[in-house]
Amino acid sequence: MSRPRATLTPPPWLAHALRAQRVPVPWSAVTRGALAAGPLLSAALLTGRASLGVVAAVAAMLAGINDRPGSRRAAVGRIGGPALAGAVGLCAGTYAGQNCSAVVLTLLLTGLGLIAGCASAGGPVASAAGTQVLVAAAIGAGMPLPETGWQRGLAFLAGAGWLLLLRLALPTPGSLAGGDFRFDGERVAVARVYDAVGDLLDAAGTAQAGARRAALTAALDQAQDALAGPRLRRCASSAAERRLHAQYAAALPLAEAATALAWAGESAGPRASVGPRRLAAAVRDRAHTRPLPAPDRSVPALRALDDALLHAAEAFDRGYSGRALHRRRRTVRQTLTAAFGRGGREYGMRVALCFGAGSAAAQALHHARWYGSHPHWYWLPVTAVFLVKPDLGPLVSRVLCRAAGTVLGALVFAGLAALLPRPEGLVAVVAVCGALLPAATRHFAAQTAVVTVLVLALVMVGGEPQASAGRIGETLLACVIVLVVGHLPMPARRGGGVRHLLAAAASAAYAHLGHVLAGSEDRAARWTLRREAYRSLAEARTAIALAAAELPPVARHTEGADAVAGLLERLVDTTTACAVHLDDTGRLTSVHLRRLHEVLGRLDRMRERVGLPDPGVPRPERLEVGSPSPCRPSSGPGGPWPSPAQKAPRWAARSPIRSHTGA
Repeated sequence: MSRPRATLTPPPWLAHALRAQRVPVPWSAVTRGALAAGPLLSAALLTGRASLGVVAAVAAMLAGINDRPGSRRAAVGRIGGPALAGAVGLCAGTYAGQNCSAVVLTLLLTGLGLIAGCASAGGPVASAAGTQVLVAAAIGAGMPLPETGWQRGLAFLAGAGWLLLLRLALPTPGSLAGGDFRFDGERVAVARVYDAVGDLLDAAGTAQAGARRAALTAALDQAQDALAGPRLRRCASSAAERRLHAQYAAALPLAEAATALAWAGESAGPRASVGPRRLAAAVRDRAHTRPLPAPDRSVPALRALDDALLHAAEAFDRGYSGRALHRRRRTVRQTLTAAFGRGGREYGMRVALCFGAGSAAAQALHHARWYGSHPHWYWLPVTAVFLVKPDLGPLVSRVLCRAAGTVLGALVFAGLAALLPRPEGLVAVVAVCGALLPAATRHFAAQTAVVTVLVLALVMVGGEPQASAGRIGETLLACVIVLVVGHLPMPARRGGGVRHLLAAAASAAYAHLGHVLAGSEDRAARWTLRREAYRSLAEARTAIALAAAELPPVARHTEGADAVAGLLERLVDTTTACAVHLDDTGRLTSVHLRRLHEVLGRLDRMRERVGLPDPGVPRPERLEVGSPSPCRPSSGPGGPWPSPAQKAPRWAARSPIRSHTGA
């Protein structure tokens, strides 16, 4: 009998460093990258303003890092917000570097790091803005250029604005077929929601149901973000956009019913996913729905699914206008709490220490002539900024990838600089790296290598000699600084960011439960609360996964958080199933009550372990098995469907959109 072979499993911190994202190549972003930094630099060289061209190309590169898939409207905030912050940071860094001593400048940059680090806890756009303001401030202070601060700021805005203009003006592949490519990102995102509903229905009763439900949450989050970008008017301004809003809103009851079916653990049948997939095709093709399958109304969740399909078909075929995205705006108080709460303060202090220490070390080496004759000292603090960003991966993973990527990029550039003519060859390198950057975001080491080659080419065009060896040394020193600071004890409790996100997820989950148990007839509010619960849980899950991949001395501070997040997901799933069942029958079964009692009891026992506050919401003990609930079906403004007695003839009355021969 042969023994099983032993397999070597790398530790989480090393496994994360070796893992790459498996996503399709974003050809549209590749095209925009090729048309951004390279042409800007060429135009500046032709007009004799090479230094301004370098600043504009750096801004286009940073904007390209934020050029992610999504809608054009969402890209305005995702690219434009950080670009404005970067321009301000560049101006401030320029004037501070010209007028302050080394000690004062270090203190100012440290204070800026504290503010930007705290603000980065406000969300992805705020995090990108915090990164760009620090990077631009270091470049402004450490890259002497002939232009004044305001001229550099305008050049920075011009470079980022050029890439944003390309993002808004250039169509994506296949979007010109229908003659209107303005909302291709929104259309793709909404169609993916219906496909994700179909995938979840196919996986109901299988082991893949949990992963498919998480994929549905991600699809809904992406569709919400795509449709909720900045706008001049408060509401959607065109018929096509209003139609997309209505199609998104019609997917929410479908997602709710599909989640309830998956929670029951029973197969939904082969025909259940046909309707959502036909709706997804209708969204992509900008067409009316094809005939939907005949209904299966044997259980409450299937009846809810059938009613949701009918409602979606009406929204598609009759062109109902939709406005609400079932998403509440974050208040000023919530934003300040996220920035200056436990998680924001902890992250802000680490960013300030890393950025300040990097700036101090860089200036000390600069005044000691370690750099030689060229006075550029920005690389070390800029590297520290990127290394301290937790949304780029666990700390050790970031350090390993940054070091490997910098060494590879510096060696590649050293070979290119020895072979290519100047400046034509360097401009070509910038254009090629701009095109490679969107594809290189799959892995931090690859992204670092491309950025290293691009920046070294830019600064050489600006007059700096070839400095690959110096960049490698500065990067390794920045890695040491960030590793030391990243593991220093802080006044705040370690893992505050994870606990803050987990507390927000718990609050949202309990708010959803309280709304359902309170008997409210406002389904729109229920869907909003459900969306907030799942979105906050997804954010907490991401932070927990990154924290778990840190070194063991750091990862132990968030032990148990993943189990609490799993219980909260079970609570939201169970609450969703209860809401669907109450809509249909007005009563909770013993199964619903037993599962609610079980998950709430386990949460109460684990709450203190990770420091979560008491939710303080009503418990389901007051509801007895089979007793009427105040949460009853309604045809009022919050409930678009009639009572159970009225449901039977509704699908028969709309037979033109039904196919009674099956799928």
